[in-house]
Amino acid sequence: MNKKKLVIVGDSAFAEIAREYFDVDTDYQVVAFAVEQAWLKHEQLQGLPVVAFEQLHTLYPPQEHEVFVAVVYTQLNRLRTRLAGEAKARGYRLASYVSPRAFVWRNVTLGEHVFIFEDNTVQPFVEIGNNVVLWSGNHIGHHSKLRDNIFVSSHVVISGFCDIGDNVFLGVNATIANNVTIGRDNWVSPGMTLMRDTEPNTLFKATHAEPAKVPATRFFKVDP
Repeated sequence: MNKKKLVIVGDSAFAEIAREYFDVDTDYQVVAFAVEQAWLKHEQLQGLPVVAFEQLHTLYPPQEHEVFVAVVYTQLNRLRTRLAGEAKARGYRLASYVSPRAFVWRNVTLGEHVFIFEDNTVQPFVEIGNNVVLWSGNHIGHHSKLRDNIFVSSHVVISGFCDIGDNVFLGVNATIANNVTIGRDNWVSPGMTLMRDTEPNTLFKATHAEPAKVPATRFFKVDP
């Protein structure tokens, strides 16, 4: 089978993971990585070339290659959004990945440039916009809408009829109750539970756990 050629923009752990998934699970073959010239620190990653993003169109022309931007939530997802937009403007088709080990119901709609890891449950009538990452193990409830440029960490619960605004980050184990609208540019720290609509540009900062004054061994009456 002739595989489609793919360049991954990024050289982080996400880029390495994306290369593995695209190569194993899809009809893509990753042929190179790319980063912006100012961040070009090495020539190879996982045995593949790492090239300057600014030179990508001459080294790997868009007529023969597609692009996926493997960048996480830097600058409230704006770095990933900018790089994807620039690649598209140069004529590249933006690739997507949906794990065959994710449950995505038949009438879910997906935008372009999405990455859905294993063990996600995406229920009926969900709408997912462009440039959205769902890390592993999330629940996306029925009739919910995830707009553009969103990053959902692991084991997040988005209940039914929710509306998640542009550029939102949802931390590990965050929970969104039914019928809640999350405003654009919200940052929701790990473990937060949101029961009401939120205003745009809001930071929900979790409180760190504080150690008790009593040692654990004394509390449970065991020998240290």
